[in-house]
Parts: sequence; C-alpha cells; structure tokens
Amino acid sequence: MSVTDRAYQELHEQAADEAARRYEDSAAERERVEGRLAAGVRFPDSPDALAVRADRILDRGGLSPSAVVADIHREAMDLPDANERIIDLSNELQAWSFLPRGVRAGATVARITLRRDGRELPHGTGFLVSPRLMMTNHHVLPDENFARRCFAEFNAQVTADNLPDTVVRMELDPGSFFAADRRLDFALVAVAPTLDGPPPGEIFGWNRLSVQIGKLVLGEKVNIIGHPSGRLKEIALRDNAVLVRLDDFVHYTTDTEPGNSGSPVFNDQWEVVALHHSGVPKKDDQGRVLRKDGRPWQQGDGDDAIDWVANEGVRISSILKHLAGLDLDPGRRALLAEMGPDTGLDQAMTSAPALPTAVPGVAAPSAPSAPVTVSPAESGTTARRPQVGLRARATAFGGRQHLVFLHGRDQQDNFPDVLRRSWTAGLNHGLTLASLPTLDPEDVWFPFYGTRLHALSGRESTAAPIGLDQLSAAAAAEVFAAQSPTGSYEQLLHEAAVRAGMPQNGPATTEGFGSGLVGVLHRPLSWLAAKSDLDEWTIATFLRDVDLYLGDSAVRQAVLDSVMETMPSTGELVLVTHSLGTVVGMDLLTRLPEGLDPVLLVTAGSPLGLDGVNERLLARGPHQPPRVRDWVNVWCPTDAVAIGCPLEDERWGKLTQLAVSNGRDRAHKMEEYLGHPKAAQEIRGALRA
Repeated sequence: MSVTDRAYQELHEQAADEAARRYEDSAAERERVEGRLAAGVRFPDSPDALAVRADRILDRGGLSPSAVVADIHREAMDLPDANERIIDLSNELQAWSFLPRGVRAGATVARITLRRDGRELPHGTGFLVSPRLMMTNHHVLPDENFARRCFAEFNAQVTADNLPDTVVRMELDPGSFFAADRRLDFALVAVAPTLDGPPPGEIFGWNRLSVQIGKLVLGEKVNIIGHPSGRLKEIALRDNAVLVRLDDFVHYTTDTEPGNSGSPVFNDQWEVVALHHSGVPKKDDQGRVLRKDGRPWQQGDGDDAIDWVANEGVRISSILKHLAGLDLDPGRRALLAEMGPDTGLDQAMTSAPALPTAVPGVAAPSAPSAPVTVSPAESGTTARRPQVGLRARATAFGGRQHLVFLHGRDQQDNFPDVLRRSWTAGLNHGLTLASLPTLDPEDVWFPFYGTRLHALSGRESTAAPIGLDQLSAAAAAEVFAAQSPTGSYEQLLHEAAVRAGMPQNGPATTEGFGSGLVGVLHRPLSWLAAKSDLDEWTIATFLRDVDLYLGDSAVRQAVLDSVMETMPSTGELVLVTHSLGTVVGMDLLTRLPEGLDPVLLVTAGSPLGLDGVNERLLARGPHQPPRVRDWVNVWCPTDAVAIGCPLEDERWGKLTQLAVSNGRDRAHKMEEYLGHPKAAQEIRGALRA
C-alpha cells in the first residue's frame, strides 16, 4: 500500500471513528426520538420546525394543494396537527414530479475514479453543486495532488431499458478550485469541461444548495444516490429516517455502502440536506469495531464485513458556513458564487465594514475602505460620493406634470444618474410589455438622500454581509437593537417575523447560517430569510435604517430636507417610492407646497403595513395619504421588506393593491417592480404626455 493509499485509509477510518463517537454521545437524544417514534409520533420535532417544514413543502410543490385541502378539511384540525399532517401526506402521496425530479437530481451524481499504477479504480461519489464545482468527501479527495489523479464519470448507470448508459468522463481541475475541510469531511473541486465543450453543469444539471430553513425534520425520510462499492449508480429510496440532528451532522438509518462516500442526501423534494460521509460502525466495550458476525473487525476484512448501525451526513448549512469564511482570490470567489444566491455565498464573499459597538464575545472586524461607484461620465477619474439629486427637463410632460422617483436605503455609494437610468429602464420594460410608449430618463426627477442618511447614521448602512467567521447578522442585529434611538428595533423585527407567520412559542430549527448562535434576534431573522428571497443581513440592516429614520428626529428632518431640495413646486405630481422611500414619501406628502397636486402615489416593496412603522409616521397610524387622488401599493409575497402587505386596515382608505411575482433573488428590486406591466400601466396612465 502506498503512502497516499495509507493516508486515505487512515482518513476513512478516522471519519468512521468520529462518527461513532458522535453517535454514542447523542445516544440520549436518539433514544428520546426513537421512544416518541415507537409511541406513534411520526415526526418528533419541535412545533416550530414542523411549521417551517410544512410551509416549505407547499412552497416547493412537494404536495398537491388539492390533496392537502381534501385531507385536512376532512376533519377539524388545529394548526400544529395540520402541519404534521402535511408532512405526513408528503411522505405518503408524492406528486408526479417526484420521479422526474429524482431523475434530474441523479444526473448530477458522478462516480469518482482513481488512476493508480496504470489501473482505474472506482473510489467514491461526487455531485455537482454549480456549473463547474463538484462536492465530495475530504477523505475521498484529501488534497489537490490526489484530486489530480482522479476523474469524474457521469452516466455510470443503466438506462430505463436496463442497458449500460454512455459514460461521460471529465477531468477534475483542482488548480482552478479546490477547498476541503477534514472535520466537516468535505471537498469542493472544479471539474474541467470536455474539449471545447460546455461546463458539466450545463450538461448534467447541478444541485442548488440552500441555507434556508425547513428542509428536514426528525423522523422524515431521506434519499441517497451514489455508487456503492464503485458499482453503477444506485439509489437508497425513502426506506430510512432521520434520527438525530446535531450542530454540524445528522444521523439517519439507510442501506448504504462505503462507496457511497460523497453522495448527496436528499429530502423528498430533492433538495440536498446533507453530504453523506460515513457509516457508524458498531463497537464493543473495548472500542473495537465489530463485524456482522460479532467478532472484532481487522484490517483486510473489508468495509462490507463491518456491522454498520447507522449513517452520518454533514449538514449542508455547516459546509456553506465554512465556505463563506474562506479567504479567496477574486477568480475562486467568482466560482464559488456560481453556486447561486440560495447558498448565501454570492454576497457572503464580500466583507462589510466594522460596526463601532462591540458584541460581547465577538471581535469586531476591521473596516475596509468603502467602495466607490463611478458613473459612466466619470469613468477613469476619481469620483466623490454623490450629494444631490437630479431635476427633470423643464419640457417633460408639458412642464405641468412631474414624475418623481424616491429611492430607499443603501444608496450612498450609487450615483443618481445611474439609479435614474436603471429605474427608468425597469419602467420602460413594463411599459413595453403593456404596449405603451416608453419614457426618457431625463424626464424624471430623482431626489437623493442616500449620502446624507449614511453620514448621519454614524456607521455604514450596507446590505453586504460580514464574513460569518467574523460576525453574524444576528449578532449585528443585537448591536442595532442596542443603538436603536427609541428602543424599537427589536419590536420591529419581531413584528415583521410574526406577521410572516413565525410561531410565537419554541425555538426555530434552522438549516441556515447562525444555527446555534445565542441571541434572541436570530430566530426572527432566520424566519424572515426563510420566508423571503432576502438574506438575514439585508433584513437586519434595512430594519435598522427604518428604525433610525423613524426614531431620530434629526435624521428624519435631514432626509426630508434633502428630498425637498430636488422636488418640483407646482403642477401635478406622480410620486413613485420604494422600500424606505415609501416611509419617507408618506411623511413628504404632509409637507408638499400647496401648488403641487399629488395625482398618483405608488408604493413598492413597502414596510408600511407594520404597526412599528406606520404608528411612527408624521401622520400617526394607517391613514389615507393627504391630498393623493389615487394610490397603488405594489408588493411581492417573497419580499421580506413588504411584510404587512397587502395594506388591509380600512384606515388606509381606498387604494389599489397589486400583488406581483418578482424574479427569484430579485424580490425587493425596484427595477423588478417597475417591470410589471400593470404597475407600469398605472404610472403611465397618470401621465398625459
């Protein structure tokens, strides 16, 4: 046996030993779960976890809505029973999509084969997690040199006619990307495309990993696809159950073999919940691994002789958290970001500036220099941060009508001309879909308060998350709560989460970032992130800026003054507002000059439905905007900022509620809101020219 082979065997045995230790340490929890299962409790998890899981099953099409209605309405059920029944139904009645989704997921799985002494030896399993990256175990690919001796075999399987499929071989490319961790037993490696061919993910597909909660509960079935003992692709389908969920690992019973190392562990919606990495061997009182015949196992007996009592997988959330903390060059960071926004890695690679107030037990990171966005007109020059907004042309809409865009938070590094063009482009897209004339950006007023808000806050106002090895969003939220001008930040966050359906009793079970972190604000942040297309850091900092504007009279006055610097004084006003700008806009309407007639107000992605927001407006509580003829409120259900919409309190008066479905990962983008033909039609209809 070569040194490399011996090292591999030692890593494999070490993984099994550590899995056995964790299995023994979690015996009490496993016995509790098994006892509840034996007593007839199908899913012995917390009510919180069941609620999140049931919601995700319905959101992901894992169960026919008609089946849910028919079953749950058959007898009166309270909400906890209904949630459990939904999960139970998803185990009993799989939607037809279960089969084609499984085929699609299986196509991403490859056999990893080792070249040694002129031979090609099946070595393990891997699966694509981006167009160019494959995940497997560290003990399968312990380092870059070993990875260079291996290649991936896709379609190593039989067809529907039980004939051998056409195998596609692709070389691993650790020089482009390789990352691994021994404790979490994962490796992530680039796969080189075939000569002049597309990336492997464009041929075989790839698994969209997610940090969101609700992918699995205790007692639920899981599925594993892999290459046991190097054989052609096989599947362990649903004859297994999750027994224990640890911080970084999960234990489950299933019929797998050692060659399945590196296989994806799927739930019934074919979402990857874990990376299979080791069986748990049965041991005697002396700690010796036992064979199936009860005798001590010895070198040379082979893994198939071991009495495996369970299996262990590494939680995907733990792997993503580790990847988020890596220090990578731009090229490798870009490859990692290709895993998609659900991983949180497209933004987690960017470090945010430090917060001034220390979090107990957490060292604050040093602040990098703030990025500068240069407008096209200033390209190649050193640009200062923008200070003022933009006026429209005097001839726009006959000089008597004025279209005003009012932006939200986190714009301090953007230039008004760029933002105005971007928003107008979104509106023109919607107008084109509605077969209406488009607009010129120079016909739009664009007040700008981003730089002033940023300066007054005394700290960075940015949605870019801090590296998770430095500070979590929940820890930052604790700082924001401590710095709240009126102490309302925590109340605002909890109200948003409750309105988004967060159960008010019990801790949330998460697969996302921050699991296990102390702090009462982690739970509502995790819930809001899971229910929306926004990450925890964006939610935390958005609510901080809303709280700052509403709670500090000097900040509010400065923002309103900044907006009034770039506003028309007479004529008809079409005011289009977004995000924090909807809150500013409601206050602004109380201060308009008499000669300016607001004919249309558009609020998009607005938090006005939250009592913690509307009760602190200048005109307290829900109310009809003063002097406004027509009001359109446009919102997206997956936009966490628009929690509280539609605006149902009758005190808001008459308004048009327009629910839209924004693109994935663009739920809160104003360009996306404006690009909907109905929203664009409402705006264009108020403009006569």
